Parts: sequence; structure tokens; C-alpha cells
Amino acid sequence: MTISETVRAASTWIATDGAAGIENQCRGLAERLGVAPVVKRIAIRQPWLSLPPALWFAPMHALSSQSDRLEPPWPDLLIASGRKSVALCAAIRRLSRGRTLTVQIQKPGIASSNFDLVVAPRHDGLTGENVLSTTGSLHGLTRVGLDAEAEAWRTGIAGLPRPLTFAAIGGPNRVYRFEEAEARALGQKLADLPGSLLVTMSRRSTQAATAVLARELDPERSRVWDGTGDNPYRGWLGLADAVVVTSDSVNMATEASCTGRPVYVAHLKGGSAKFKAFHTLMESDGHSRAFDGTLDTAWKPEVLDDTGRVAAKVAQCLERRLSSPGS
Repeated sequence: MTISETVRAASTWIATDGAAGIENQCRGLAERLGVAPVVKRIAIRQPWLSLPPALWFAPMHALSSQSDRLEPPWPDLLIASGRKSVALCAAIRRLSRGRTLTVQIQKPGIASSNFDLVVAPRHDGLTGENVLSTTGSLHGLTRVGLDAEAEAWRTGIAGLPRPLTFAAIGGPNRVYRFEEAEARALGQKLADLPGSLLVTMSRRSTQAATAVLARELDPERSRVWDGTGDNPYRGWLGLADAVVVTSDSVNMATEASCTGRPVYVAHLKGGSAKFKAFHTLMESDGHSRAFDGTLDTAWKPEVLDDTGRVAAKVAQCLERRLSSPGS
């Protein structure tokens, strides 16, 4: 995908409430577009905070004193995500008189016609002429980029036997549990794999669960990131011959699926209908398999690049918008 200089030079805002998961999706799309975004972190006051986006009256008055300002001149491109951004994104489209191309990531809860483009996961079931459906989340990772990141971490794994499995372990959230018993069982399965292990643990995992899992691993053929120093996530993802991720994170499964390496999902206790639908789609489309304690490193999964497809559509629309008279 080639992005024109016209698109790369477009003034761009990212608008979210600052939550890492949704802001990273916006940043990932901006990264693939080659734009340099201004990040606007929004904070909302009452009564708007308690209202669904469809009921926000005078939405530009909803910003609290802690919020970044949303004021003219309006950007060429607005990438927004999260419930708190929905009415504001739609309002900026109106206030800019259509000059700002608005991209709302995730199901907005109001009519899609309020935006130029809506990017929503397939399992949400949202359809429409301006809706771009994705299997997973958006991100800025590519195989080329991961190969470059891997070089900085290659020395640290020198001498470890192949195959090299990268295990990205999440943790408990609103619908999944990951306690010491689950950590021990997963650690035992990982320890039985051939070759070597590179392991990162989410901040959501308790210290006790992290310690229990690490004790199951052979220190001679494993590396466990302790959370200090530079995060090796991208570098180790680039170095891996296979990847194991836990089921609590759509982002981790999606990012792993851009590598072209076998991706296995270790299913934790719990879950929800949306998580189940996501993992079912990933497996049926050939992007991942359930982790049962074994790996097939010869398996060639289907590479998932939703972000590249979305970026191409956004670039096409933005190029047309910027080239039209009066833009």
C-alpha cells in the first residue's frame, strides 16, 4: 500500500478518553497512514457523562476543564474511538461543514451516517455503506516493522534452541479469570513445548500468578520479562517461530496474526459472547488455533491485516476530500 504525500501531510487529530486499548487502535491507523496526529484526550462532565451519545445536546459543551480543547481550525482527518468521543466526532463533522473526514472506530451507538467512515468488528453485526468491518482490532504492526524491531533483541536470545515460542500472557479482566491455578497449568503446558520460550506478562496479572507461571519454566531455555526496562513485546513477536496468546485480549491475538507465524490462543476461564464470537471467527478464518499444549510450527496461518485494508480506504477518501474544490 502506497500512501501519497498529500495524505501524509494531512492535519490529523486522534480523539479518545485516553484508555490505552482504544487509543492504540487510533494510533495504529494513523501509523499505517503515515500521518503525524495530535492526540486529544477528552474528559466529559455531567450531565453528558451519564447520557448515551444519542442524547447529547450541544455536545461541544460537554468537555470538562480537564479535557483537551476541541476548537477550530478543524483537522483534515479525525480518528476517534470510545463512547465519549462519538457525539463529539459527529459534531465536528457538522461544524467543519464536511471538510473534516471523520473516522469512528468501534460501534458508535448512533446512526453510522453521522460519520464518513465507521470501523467496527464483524462480531458486532454493524452494516452500512460507510461501515468497514474488521475481524480484530486495529494496530500499527507489520511484518517489515517487526523484523526491524527484532534486530534490537536478537543478541539477548542468542544460543536459545529453536523453535522459539513467544507467549504473551494477559490477565484477569471484567469477563476472564487468571488466578494462580490457571497460571500454573498454563506454565506447565508452555514448559512442555520444544525449543525455547519468550514470555511477557500483562500488568493485569497478579504478582503471585506471574511468579507461579515463571517457576514452571526452565530458566536455561526461557526468558521472562519482569516488567522493568524496555518492553520486548514487539521485538520478541518479530523473533518468534510461533506465538501463544491468552484469550482475554483481542489486541494481542490480532497483532500476533499479522506475523505470518502460527498463532495459538490459550483460553482462560470465563469469557463473553463477544470474545467467543471473535475467537470463533479467528479460528474459522484460519488466523489462529486453540492452544492444547502442542504446536505445529509448519502450519501457515492466514495473515490478518485489517489495518492495512482500512488505511487504504481512509487514504482513498482523504485524497478525494483534499483534492476537491474548496477543501
